[in-house]
Amino acid sequence: MPSRDVVEAFVAVVESNRHAEAIEQFYAEDASMQENLNQPPRQGRDTLVAHERAVLARAKTVQTECVRPILIEGDTVVIHWIFHFEFQDGSKRRIEELAHQTWKGDKVWRERFYYDPVQMKAAPA
Repeated sequence: MPSRDVVEAFVAVVESNRHAEAIEQFYAEDASMQENLNQPPRQGRDTLVAHERAVLARAKTVQTECVRPILIEGDTVVIHWIFHFEFQDGSKRRIEELAHQTWKGDKVWRERFYYDPVQMKAAPA
């Protein structure tokens, strides 16, 4: 079960737009992530870090905001995120999602994101 201090430290790293570093620091080696239910989960921390770095490489800027409160109940954490992306091609996206996490101790073990897929369409440059 994560302490509130550990969850807050995780959120601080993500809000500082160090997303890949947050995965490296706060995810279990055998962690998985899943986007809605439309794709199978990505497995393993190294895979998660590589995927995150690939997404960030396409972005010119990212602004990340945690919408409080953070919900913590035992090993379950739910975080409401808003991401503002400006991509290298000039397109922009605002992604609002809920991250439902299961923690093992101080590490995220399972995570599923819930969001409206319409948000993934780029706004004109």
